[in-house]
Amino acid sequence: MATKVHAAHILVKDQNKAYELLARIKSGESFEAIAKQYSMCPSKSKGGDLGTFGKGQMVKKFEDAAFNGKKGDVVGPVKTEFGYHLIKIIDSQ
Repeated sequence: MATKVHAAHILVKDQNKAYELLARIKSGESFEAIAKQYSMCPSKSKGGDLGTFGKGQMVKKFEDAAFNGKKGDVVGPVKTEFGYHLIKIIDSQ
């Protein structure tokens, strides 16, 4: 089981928008480019990159999704109090 995850995310307010963006990513569009254009999080300037984090550093639903994903996965949409996240697992250790 991973103890740290390096992830990026896209945060949007609308679930339908999250599914639309996920479909675009799955069809080959760049996660990073979509993050820069659509994410509401300040991390969007880095293509959504949140860096590496351990357990207890993110809200529970986000953390659970990130730690259950595999390297290379894009998981979500995950609903938190902030909105809907698409989470790209860059690495897990």
